[in-house]
Amino acid sequence: MVAMLPSKLEFKPIENTFSLKGHIYETLRDGITSMNIYADDAELKLDERQLSEQLGISRTPIREALARLEQEGLVTVIPRRGVFIVRKTRKEILEMITVWAALESMACRLITEKASDQQIASLRKIFTSFENGQMQAHIDEYSDRNIEFHQAILEMSGCALLKETADRLFLHMKGIRARTINEQDRANRSIIDHMHIIEALEARDAELAERLSREHTLNLAAHIEKHVDYLD
Repeated sequence: MVAMLPSKLEFKPIENTFSLKGHIYETLRDGITSMNIYADDAELKLDERQLSEQLGISRTPIREALARLEQEGLVTVIPRRGVFIVRKTRKEILEMITVWAALESMACRLITEKASDQQIASLRKIFTSFENGQMQAHIDEYSDRNIEFHQAILEMSGCALLKETADRLFLHMKGIRARTINEQDRANRSIIDHMHIIEALEARDAELAERLSREHTLNLAAHIEKHVDYLD
């Protein structure tokens, strides 16, 4: 069972506000990164007219938002064919995971040096509802909590540039993380890894926390190399 991300974009109309341009961009970005873009039936082509009708706005600000998304590598414009959501290749995904592993492991080291005991303890609360081994029955919820955990680690590092860099990567990694979380029993192994990372952080063991975090992320790369056959 794969986490139930939608395979096409669906939007509600956007209210006309003073921050309309930014809101349109964020709405399209969040919609794209919340899709299962690696699904076999994923609708990757974006229709400006359809988006305009769904959002209840003109096509001009939509084009501006799509241009910004193209700069971020989330969409691509193909002459005479249209605008398409970008699916990363296996090589690109693996490179991003490698960089993510470096960033998040450093974040863990910084947490042992800077974060309060209360902040570190808050990481356990993310997984409270999964303590009784009911992972498979709540895989969609766990997928969201998994993402929340990794984002909390970056936030807790206290390094704004590290988090900003990782956030840009995460835009491209969210889809593959969500799809792979229930493959080869990764969800159950993932929560065990998370608990060990939290224990290392609580002990203020920088070397161990850094190593466990790096190994946890690189395990995703190993899984993709061995089991994932839906990437180009």
